Amino acid sequence: MNMAGTRAYDSRKRAASAAATGRRILQATLDLFMEGPLAGVTLNAVAERAGVTVQTVIRRFGDRPGLIHATAEFASAQVAGQRGAAPPGDVPAAVDNLLEHYETTGALALKMLAEEETSPVLAEITEGGRQLHRQWCERVFAPFLADDFLPDGVERKRRLAQFVAVCDVYTWKLLRLDAGLSRDHVAHCLLEMLEPFIRRP
Repeated sequence: MNMAGTRAYDSRKRAASAAATGRRILQATLDLFMEGPLAGVTLNAVAERAGVTVQTVIRRFGDRPGLIHATAEFASAQVAGQRGAAPPGDVPAAVDNLLEHYETTGALALKMLAEEETSPVLAEITEGGRQLHRQWCERVFAPFLADDFLPDGVERKRRLAQFVAVCDVYTWKLLRLDAGLSRDHVAHCLLEMLEPFIRRP
């Protein structure tokens, strides 16, 4: 029997199991936040939802602030990976990418924004989200922010702010949730709103 090979296999198996437990804890934290205020996301509640002990949560993430920060990083990494797939200069593809994001995580983003003034942790997370969104707009709309594309008298800063506003989660909320438009209709609306900014002067 190859004991070294067996030990390596067991080590990999334990690492995979630990990673799965970590993801389950982080997902439980997200789910609990979606169901109530951040104050209700306690270590006991997370442990019960994830099917682990409180000691397991503490061993993996430390105290409650550590768990909240780890969960924010977990969610941000998922968002960055998904939003990073949008190709620069392809506006229909960018809109589709944006709506895919909002359809899956828009409710979470809106909830964090609604509670950001009640928690320094949430305020830090939402500010990071704003920066990520702005960077996304800078990247996907880069060809339309170039000096040789912008009309005379239009500053890049102003045009970028317009892209950021049109593509903001609150714009999606107004069209999708408040007005009750379908995803396809929201995409059509966003393309109409963006068209004046991507038309060559």
